[in-house]
Amino acid sequence: MASRLSEYYKKSVSPALVERFKYRNLMQVPAITKIVVNMGLGEAIQNPKVVDNARDELASITGQWPVLRKARKSIASFKLREGMTIGCKVTLRRNNMYHFLDKLINVALPRVRDFRGVSPKGFDGRGNYSMGIREQIIFPEINYDKVDKIRGMNVTIVTSARTDEEARELLGQLGMPFRK
Repeated sequence: MASRLSEYYKKSVSPALVERFKYRNLMQVPAITKIVVNMGLGEAIQNPKVVDNARDELASITGQWPVLRKARKSIASFKLREGMTIGCKVTLRRNNMYHFLDKLINVALPRVRDFRGVSPKGFDGRGNYSMGIREQIIFPEINYDKVDKIRGMNVTIVTSARTDEEARELLGQLGMPFRK
């Protein structure tokens, strides 16, 4: 079943982008290719049980089972050994990606305290956007009573846009609340 946001992209956003940037071919129109949600777990060095809680929370938020990330090299000052689990991530594509983005824009971000919009400076120069979320409790799937610790996460939206201007227009049309 197609997502509400993917239908909106096909019917409204794509024609608006064609008109704004004068694309000759529909394949030139930028689209979102994937969304990567990453949760770094530095405290997992002292307490390995943190990984299980974070994995469960990330799975309930995204609807997909996270992959554990291991340290690539040892760093003595952080008491980190090569191969220790220090994070988890999920890569969302197709309908899962649109469902997550819809939930992020319309449900989770408005629940942030003193929310004034997301920073327009999170673009990388190639049309991809990254943002940080300080608390996982803004998502409705997280039961506040069962949370052991407030954790943040990084959300990276990868687009097929060639420039930041095209990507900003794409995300703006999809409803991303950029700060003025």
